[in-house]
Amino acid sequence: MKKGTKIFLAILVLVIVLVVYTFSTYNSLVRLKENVDSKWSQVENQLQRRADLIPNLVNTVKGYAKHEKEIFETLAQARSKLLNSSTVEDKAKANDELSSAISRLLVIVENYPNLKADRTFVQLMDELAGTENRIAVARKDYNDAVRQYNMKIKVFPNVLIARMFGFEERQYFQASSQAQNVPSVDFSK
Repeated sequence: MKKGTKIFLAILVLVIVLVVYTFSTYNSLVRLKENVDSKWSQVENQLQRRADLIPNLVNTVKGYAKHEKEIFETLAQARSKLLNSSTVEDKAKANDELSSAISRLLVIVENYPNLKADRTFVQLMDELAGTENRIAVARKDYNDAVRQYNMKIKVFPNVLIARMFGFEERQYFQASSQAQNVPSVDFSK
């Protein structure tokens, strides 16, 4: 074989390896991006489930606490924001507002012992607790998928392919600043 032919074959092999690597990396990034989108969809499903439970919970509490109008309006507004937000950041903020409103509602509930014993209320609280657990799991799964995806698009040489095809870093669903506050539990009442 001539020297020119050897060089041509070496360059051809190198080009083929680069093309195969590019396709492989691109496909891997697409799979990871779809996984992130799928995990985010699960977070949204659980947030929707939570939002769907709120009106039932509110109506049950309204029967006992007719004069607590402000909390019901706050809950309705927070729920509406959650349902109408579109970005991860907006959903996280709306979720924080809804969590805060639910916490205030539960403080009101403490003043109505008959309500706490009401079967419908107990069932709704169980559903809400289950939903909160599902949200926590869905958020963890989403953040794990985001971490895996973000790491993949940031390492070299994947970063070159990611930039070339427009793969961008995704946002984590972060806990609110209020989550750092330890709730106080008082059994003396």
